[in-house]
Parts: sequence; C-alpha cells; structure tokens
Amino acid sequence: MKMEGKLVIAQGGGPTAVINQSLVGAVLEARKFAQVTKVYGALNGVQGIVNEDFLDLSQETSYNLEQVAATPSSALLSTRDKPDEAYCLEIFKALKAHDVRYFFYIGGNDSSDTVRIVNEQAQKENYLFRAIHIPKTIDNDLVLSDHTPGYGSAARFVASAFGGVNLDNRALPGVYIGVVMGRHAGFLTAASALAHKYPDDGPHLIYMPERIFDMDKFLADVHRVYNQYGRCVVAVSEGIVDEKGEPMMLRLTKTKETDAHGNVQLSGTGMLGDLLSDLVREKLNIKRVRSDTFGYLQRSFMGCVSDVDQREAREVGERAAHYALWHNMDGSISIQRTGNYAVDYRLEKLSDVARKTRLMPDEYINVAGNGITDAFRDYLRPILGSGFQLSSRLRAPQVDKLLKGNA
Repeated sequence: MKMEGKLVIAQGGGPTAVINQSLVGAVLEARKFAQVTKVYGALNGVQGIVNEDFLDLSQETSYNLEQVAATPSSALLSTRDKPDEAYCLEIFKALKAHDVRYFFYIGGNDSSDTVRIVNEQAQKENYLFRAIHIPKTIDNDLVLSDHTPGYGSAARFVASAFGGVNLDNRALPGVYIGVVMGRHAGFLTAASALAHKYPDDGPHLIYMPERIFDMDKFLADVHRVYNQYGRCVVAVSEGIVDEKGEPMMLRLTKTKETDAHGNVQLSGTGMLGDLLSDLVREKLNIKRVRSDTFGYLQRSFMGCVSDVDQREAREVGERAAHYALWHNMDGSISIQRTGNYAVDYRLEKLSDVARKTRLMPDEYINVAGNGITDAFRDYLRPILGSGFQLSSRLRAPQVDKLLKGNA
C-alpha cells in the first residue's frame, strides 16, 4: 500500500566530506514520487525535528542541490544528541503532527538506533510510516557494510597527510607522531599506510585500538626504527587502550571530560601526542620529536575527496528512497563489495545495525600489532578513488667526492 505524506531527512553526528551527496541523492529521488507531498530537511538533526525547524527542500532548485552535494560537511547542520525512548517519542510526535510518513536519518551507530526506536513507536501506534537509516561515518565502524560513506575521503586525507609528513621527516629527520581519529576502530589510522611507496617510507609504526598499547613496547619499536632509518614516523589512534582496556588518555587527565554520548573526550586536546612525544624525548634521548593531532581536519577537508566515496554516498541516498518508496520497507542501507572493484547495496534490519561497532579484522593487522597487512592495503586502495598521488624521489647518481673522497 502506498502511503501519502511528507518525508523528513536529517543529518546527525560528525560531518563528512560526502554526507551531502547522500542528502541530495535521497531528496532528488524522493521528489520523483507522487506519494511524497513535501520533502523537509530538519536543521540540527533530531533536535530540529523536536523543535520543528524544517526547510522545505521541495522548493530547492535541483541546480543548487547539486552544488550542495559537492560541498563537504552537513548542509542541514548536525547534533550530538543521543535520543533515549522519551526523546524519540517527542521526535515521533513532531513527525506525526506534520503528517510525515517517511523518515530518513543520515548518521552512524547511534543514529541508526534513533531510527529504530522511532520506527518501533510508529508500529506501536499503528501509524503508517517508513524509516531508513542512511550510513555515514569516517570511522568505518558500521557492521554489515564492507565500508561506510565518508570513510574513503577521510582515509584519503590521512594517507595524503602522512605522505607529506614522511617527505618532511625524510628531509629533516626526527620522530613524528600523528594522532588520528578512531575511538574503537583503527580503520582511519590504518589508512596512513597507503602513503608507502619506498621501503623506508613512513609511517613506520601504526597503533590501533584493537591491540593493547604497551608503553615499553612502543619505546622499543621507536628505538629500533630510529636506529634503522635515522628517523621514525608514527600513526596512532586516539582510542588506543592499555592492558585494562582503558583509553590511554585517562592516564593524562584527573577528570573524565565526556561528550553528549557519555564517551570520554579523546579528540581536540593534543594531550596524547604530547605525552608520547615527551616519552620518546625523555626515554630515548631524541631531541627532534614532534606531534600533531589531526582532529576535525580529517572530516570535511575539501581537497581530498574520493570520487568513489562521492558516488557511493550519492547512491546510498538514492537507495534509501527506493527502498522506502518503491518497496515500502524500513531498514539500514549497507554497502556490499562485489568483484574487484564494484559494489551493491542491501537493506539490513535496523536492530542488526543499531549500537553495534565493527572493528578492524585480525587479518588487517600485523602480528606485532604495530602495523597493517597487505590485505588491508588491497581492501582500502579502491575506496581512496582515482588520482591518489604517491611521492617520487630523485634517481640521479651521486657525484664522486674530490676533496673528501679518501677521508
């Protein structure tokens, strides 16, 4: 049975470089269906739904929507609100009041749970309603998907950034530590390895949350690499944990600053990089030691957008409209890899995706736990898109010394 009514779409959580492709894909496809009377965009995610802050995207030009699609970050703005049952009831009341029959939410793990709860409320009230979770996250940690829209572009940025850092570090040797986003999953940090071209290229060491981070082993690793190459580039996830499973950041702070989801604040302080740099400087007596915390730069950097990521983000939005409007179904869109390289899309049960976290598979992490395997390189390379550039070196022969040749 076809349901006639409005459609609301919203964006939640951290922005990405391609999240607006999903927004525009869903909006333009939905506007083709006669049963959709209006397409609304909620400002600031679910917060905007409760506050009834809607834009009528039915009246937006297709040209401008295409311009927005090519623009990073969340065009509808976002929120870090994590709705509970009571909050979701308020969301449903607002949707029902506006005769909304279709609800699309672009987001990660928590967003999929919001969609699930709102959808279940509609079922309890026998309200004809369809809800679709459209995936996005740079962390690449949604279950049942080969990868997630937003990850490819963020991974391209991380790989490109470490490619540049490696060149800098080779010119002026020392120890460099780059802290990359990733609370539980190391996919984004692992992307740093795609900058490798020559045997001595960095990052030489990569540490991810899936493996225990041991300070003594870390120092031994750095010492070994530094002795071998005269320099060392390190990539480390913000979410690395100690032997107790506690974030290393907790060793630095007496108070636990938490975000809206109750998670310990890991990003934006630079403290982890400072701690590791100080350790290397003091314990290994290496003077030139530097660290950076990538932070927000990874999410919406305009100069490193993957064309593959753009295309797939667009299609998950379009597929959301197809599943809801053609097939009259609820669920979460997943990306399935087929062949080398192609993808297809599948609708998963909301309960199978909501509040679950995908981690790096063991076969992607080396035995020592301080790097990645060729299997991960094969997995990531197509997602980075076309035109990904690796560095080159001079190959001219060195001229024989005249004054110091016999020294």
